[in-house]
Amino acid sequence: MMEEMNNIRPRNEIPEADKWAIEDLYATEALWEADLQAVAAKEKELTAFAGHLGDSGETLYNFLYMEEMNNITAGRVANYCMRRADEDTRDAHFQELVGKFISIAVNLNAATSFSTPEIMNISDETLDGFYKAHPPLERYRRYLTSLRRVRDHVLSPAEEKLLAAAGEMAQTPDKVYGMLSDADLKFKDAVDGEGKPHPLTQGTFISYQESADRALRKSAYENLYDGFAAFKNTAAGLLDAQNKQLKFYAEARRYENAFEASLNANNVPTSVYLNLIETVHAHLPKMHRYVRLRKKLLGVDELHFYDIYTPLVKDVDKKIPYEQAKQTVYDALAPMGESYRAILKEGFDNRWIDVYQNEGKRSGAYSAGALVHPYVMLNYTGTLDSQFTLAHEMGHALHSYLSNKTQNHVDAGYVIFVAEVASTCNEALLMEYLLARTTDKKERAYLLNHFLEQFKGTLYRQVMFAEFELNIGKMVSEGKTLTADTLCQEYRRLNEMYFGPDMVVDDRIAMEWARIPHFYYDYYVFQYATGYSAAIALSRRILSEGDSAVQDYLQFLSGGCSKSPIDLLKGAGVDMTTPAPVEEALALFDRLLDEMEALTEE
Repeated sequence: MMEEMNNIRPRNEIPEADKWAIEDLYATEALWEADLQAVAAKEKELTAFAGHLGDSGETLYNFLYMEEMNNITAGRVANYCMRRADEDTRDAHFQELVGKFISIAVNLNAATSFSTPEIMNISDETLDGFYKAHPPLERYRRYLTSLRRVRDHVLSPAEEKLLAAAGEMAQTPDKVYGMLSDADLKFKDAVDGEGKPHPLTQGTFISYQESADRALRKSAYENLYDGFAAFKNTAAGLLDAQNKQLKFYAEARRYENAFEASLNANNVPTSVYLNLIETVHAHLPKMHRYVRLRKKLLGVDELHFYDIYTPLVKDVDKKIPYEQAKQTVYDALAPMGESYRAILKEGFDNRWIDVYQNEGKRSGAYSAGALVHPYVMLNYTGTLDSQFTLAHEMGHALHSYLSNKTQNHVDAGYVIFVAEVASTCNEALLMEYLLARTTDKKERAYLLNHFLEQFKGTLYRQVMFAEFELNIGKMVSEGKTLTADTLCQEYRRLNEMYFGPDMVVDDRIAMEWARIPHFYYDYYVFQYATGYSAAIALSRRILSEGDSAVQDYLQFLSGGCSKSPIDLLKGAGVDMTTPAPVEEALALFDRLLDEMEALTEE
């Protein structure tokens, strides 16, 4: 079974049952093309409203409704071509379809860019009158209020059109980075302790890093980062270009910097980001304690970065077939209630998930919240981490499903600040389920190790990423150029700070920034840490309080963006404007360290 899961096959050799049901979007490409053209054709009707959005509530409603319906079709079109392109990033045909869609979407955005400044120019008194005169406009009250919140950063119609037209160019750094990282960059095979080669991709890298074979871990680590280092100047140029385009847009919209622009777009105070870093800094000794424990339990003279994923407890590393992983996740989420699990089972049974690796497939995992149903991409390898990834991505999927079913389309898309809460809450419930069902000390220590790894990877490491992103953004805002040497120096400094004196920080880990796609996501990564902290608090509330907590949580999952992200989480029982959730999570990390040390002393 493991050979099958780790064997990287051509796409056409993967069983249909293990591929997502792309036909649920479009049965044929011709139907996709027809909808693509229909989206493009709406441009003429939409632009006819230019100069008239302030005429009446009915006119404003008609424009917004037409735009919303066109956006629904555009979302379906986008999901089809992007999901197909991710199935095999080498397939030029589907890359071309993505290009066609993006070109039409950019043109449409440019053509309708008049709407935002026109809406901003409507006075509060006039807009209040519009709601009273045309009650259907209430559908868009939340959207309009949110839009007008940033009216100081909206430009003239001509300037907005120019910025929208530049949108396709602005996506170039991310697009080229993806092509380099996922399609063009090849790595030497990793070699195990017996001299046997293993195909190395970004998809197989972590599974090799989890191996008990230190020679395999070391070989995979060195070959992966040597592969990136061979293109370090290209990678630095792309990351510099990404940060410079963010700087350009932020300054054009009269923000102080891209950091402020990004967080303001999601209505999250910058203090939340800065307080997160400050709180984690105060608890770095706990991380250093974990590193010391890992070094001790592995029994190594030097702890290297190729030693940080392998389990601390030997002979418990079970290989989990995919069918078993699904059943375990289903059972673990019983505290969420039967209505939640019914949706989960629907996804499992109706091919929402693209399960295994294939040649050219995009690395990693994600959930895309299409209206027909979510689409989840995995690269399942049978490890415990793969099982947690399944729980994680289905958390995203059910969040999207419930928001799409409950909210109008314009209010359904949740912002990224809350995006990682549902996914991580699922992981926390899975961990509690597994810990509650083992009496074997070695197996318990194995699971505790995984839990500790989640804290290390999702809280500490993501905050380190967030600090790196904040610092390089500052460099660019000060007019500096991000060179490979500059990036490696800063990344190395942060690794030394976060991992402490018991970790060997070498030249290869200093290149890790080049393999992190999230640095192209515009201040995204801090939300993994805030989301994890919120999820730890929520999972404990669900387990201790039962149905009342579940109902509050389901309301949160169904909320989309109907309230600010801070208010949505407050409704579920978590206040992220305070350090309390992060402090609570790190206190749990400390208790887990205590138990792990006690178990491994026996």
